[in-house]
Amino acid sequence: MTGETDFDPNRYVRQLTTRPGVYRMYDASGDVLYVGKAKNLKKRVSSYFLRASGNAKTEAMLDQVANIEVTITHTEDDALLLESTLIKKHRPRYNIYLRDDKSYPYLLITGDNDFPRVVYHRGAQKRSGHYFGPFPSSGAVKNTADTLMRLFQLRNCRDSYFENRSRPCLQYQIKRCSAPCVGKIDKADYDRDVQDAVQLLEGRNDTLIDRLVGDMEAASARLDFETAARLREKISSLRRLQSQNQGVGGKSDFDLICGDIDGGVAAVVVVTVRGGINLGHRSFFPSAPAGTTVADAMSAFISQYYIERPAPPELLVDPLPSEADELAESLSARAGRRVALKTNVRGERRRWLDNTRATLAQTLSAQLASRAGVEKRLGSLAEALGMDEPPMQMACFDISHTRGEKTVASCVVFEAGAPQKSAYRRFNITGIEPGDDYAAMRQALTRRFKRVQSGEAKLPDLLLIDGGKGQLGVAGEVLDELGVAGVQLLGVAKGSTRKPGLEQLFLPDRNTPLILPADSPGLHLIQQIRDEAHRFAIAAHRGQRGKARSTSQLDGVEGLGPKRRKALLQAFGGPRQVARAGVTELARVDGISTALAQRIYDYFHDSA
Repeated sequence: MTGETDFDPNRYVRQLTTRPGVYRMYDASGDVLYVGKAKNLKKRVSSYFLRASGNAKTEAMLDQVANIEVTITHTEDDALLLESTLIKKHRPRYNIYLRDDKSYPYLLITGDNDFPRVVYHRGAQKRSGHYFGPFPSSGAVKNTADTLMRLFQLRNCRDSYFENRSRPCLQYQIKRCSAPCVGKIDKADYDRDVQDAVQLLEGRNDTLIDRLVGDMEAASARLDFETAARLREKISSLRRLQSQNQGVGGKSDFDLICGDIDGGVAAVVVVTVRGGINLGHRSFFPSAPAGTTVADAMSAFISQYYIERPAPPELLVDPLPSEADELAESLSARAGRRVALKTNVRGERRRWLDNTRATLAQTLSAQLASRAGVEKRLGSLAEALGMDEPPMQMACFDISHTRGEKTVASCVVFEAGAPQKSAYRRFNITGIEPGDDYAAMRQALTRRFKRVQSGEAKLPDLLLIDGGKGQLGVAGEVLDELGVAGVQLLGVAKGSTRKPGLEQLFLPDRNTPLILPADSPGLHLIQQIRDEAHRFAIAAHRGQRGKARSTSQLDGVEGLGPKRRKALLQAFGGPRQVARAGVTELARVDGISTALAQRIYDYFHDSA
């Protein structure tokens, strides 16, 4: 990020926790750029900023990061499930996700045929049978199905395949299926295996595990260590499976709400759990007058938060809001059923409340550590220019050339005060008199706003032109000719001393330039955008000029490749100096033989 920003990654990383969880990176407009999980949040997040990644996509993402939030979880597995939930919800532009991923994957044991099959399922649960899940990934479902096939030898083949078998398939040979298709098992025994599988997936597997433990010990006693190891792996898989299906809170619905006030900043974190699944958290920073207690802030927040949304049966809160009994009665009346507020909870719910409290502490720490300057800068700019609303979409144009050579125009775009590099554009200017900046600006603006009209680019709220009244007038003429309305124009010219802080700002309806104070946040934003446009234009111009010069007259010399051409240009400083050199001087350059030196000399001096 260039210039003054509202996010200091080094300061943020220093106060991060080392616990597992999920992190979300936001751009300046509040859109989620990326969601990731980590076993150690501090180590993972800091790795983004310690050194260059070498990955263009990652570097482009980091250029846009304006804020980071984290949610602390019990384990890395919990973080995986939450990460999946948040990616599906926000669909961040820098995450990889399935576009048709509409729901979590489930495992289905069908109930509409005589010999049920094990099915990977995603989507609406319309088919009869037993559904188990959701699982954090498709891989977890497939591993579970594999466990069921190993333990109970349930079929997974399609019905059409099953109904047309005349002999067992390979699954039977490797003991993954009991081959009900050809009568290798009767219906009663197969149904018992199905019921055992259902009990396993419902978590009622103590008896099964005890039996497997006994089998493992018996195999070990008879020195059948291979069988014992296989049974031990099955037992371990069963216990992991049971743990996954217990979820984070049984099958209940509840919210966890924690609040605090520090340094004049009030913060509240709400974690939503529905059907035992953590659906993520959200942080709020309500405005609280000086002297407000945390209990009063919690009471006011909870009352307002559930005005437009139904409250779940339980709210696990810390601290307890003021007038908690009255608040519970009010929420119950709104929901049409009992709503309980609890703060003294035990076991698993105590752990979840502790994690929510830790998430709150992290969120509040990050809020206090950051410099929330974006809104201040946008508001200051809007006030200085007399705009009704802060300009959320801004574009700036600049022209670059050297004595008219290879003129290039740049267009940089800022959204909500942050650069949007994917929207940057360069325009190679042709067909104008060298050095005619007005014509160059007219051509660039015309090409850009034709794209805006066709829907290829967004219409900016504020259009900045690097220049004075003349360039601003050209911009106004172009917009009028194209019929573009609703864009505030602003010319940005360096003052007579050309020192930063003394810029002259030109508005279409103002005869005299506007000069903002040097410490104006709005001026700082203007300077950042103008400097970015200038940098982008200079880089483009140098690239064009370098390309033109590297593909100069020397390209016509037979036998002179890129390496030798580069050596000549470095030795003499340019093609003109090469043309003036004699054969002896040319031959002194590494890689240039006397014969090649003669060809180079003849190329420039042959009058034929």
